Amino acid sequence: MKNFHAVLVFILILFFSLGSFSQQIDNSETPVRYGENPVSGKYIKIRNFSMYCEIYGQGEPLLLIHGNGGSISNMANQIPYFSRSYKVIAADSRSQGKSTDPQDSLSYEMMADDYAVLMDSLHLDSAYVIGWSDGGIIGLLLAIRHPEKVKKLAATGANIRPDTTAFSASEIQSMKDFVARLRAQKQDQKVKNDLKLTQMMIDEPNISGSSLQQIHCPALVIGGDHDIIKPSHTLEIFQAIPKGYLWILPGSGHGTLIDFKDDFNNQVGRFFLID
Repeated sequence: MKNFHAVLVFILILFFSLGSFSQQIDNSETPVRYGENPVSGKYIKIRNFSMYCEIYGQGEPLLLIHGNGGSISNMANQIPYFSRSYKVIAADSRSQGKSTDPQDSLSYEMMADDYAVLMDSLHLDSAYVIGWSDGGIIGLLLAIRHPEKVKKLAATGANIRPDTTAFSASEIQSMKDFVARLRAQKQDQKVKNDLKLTQMMIDEPNISGSSLQQIHCPALVIGGDHDIIKPSHTLEIFQAIPKGYLWILPGSGHGTLIDFKDDFNNQVGRFFLID
């Protein structure tokens, strides 16, 4: 099924190396394998599943949320940078990475609530949040559903609807075609998991402008000018958030925090320091 992930990566860009990206940027003699680090990693039983997370650094809490089909390893460019100043909590979302979940249903709201409970389990009242793609959607919903949990939010490549205001018609059709191919496969647990993750992107999210207006924390809304998410859609999200900030990266696609990792880390780091 790795091939299925690869196909969807090239079709959607939303999986921009999410299923297999494991490049590490740690400059120590023994590079850390983020997402595969037994020293920092642990499972926490929450909401009827075991959520895998890794914790690095000291300071105010910073929560990192990866994209659809991804894992902690996708944030390998952010963990060492931000762990110099923050206590970084990186987790595998429900049904992804090491966080297995046999349930057939999956929603962005469910995952936002997962992260709120994870923070409670770690005795964290609130945190700074960085979310990429689906992680950005989860970050928005976390700020809407659990406003006390989010100090500041940086969301890159997020969408609030799964329609042609966010994606091109051909990209939506590609997702539907991919689901059809998955349904034609033998329905083992891996296929079922890929199916529910992809179907979720077709059906969700459905976040209204009035819901975005309920986000009271400062929020930096980020996108590439060649992102799979249309810049006009990213602009709409920014305009609806009362304390919104906007950053569109010239020459970037969906992988802003990988392709422009230094710029991304520096700008988000500065944003977190704004009073």
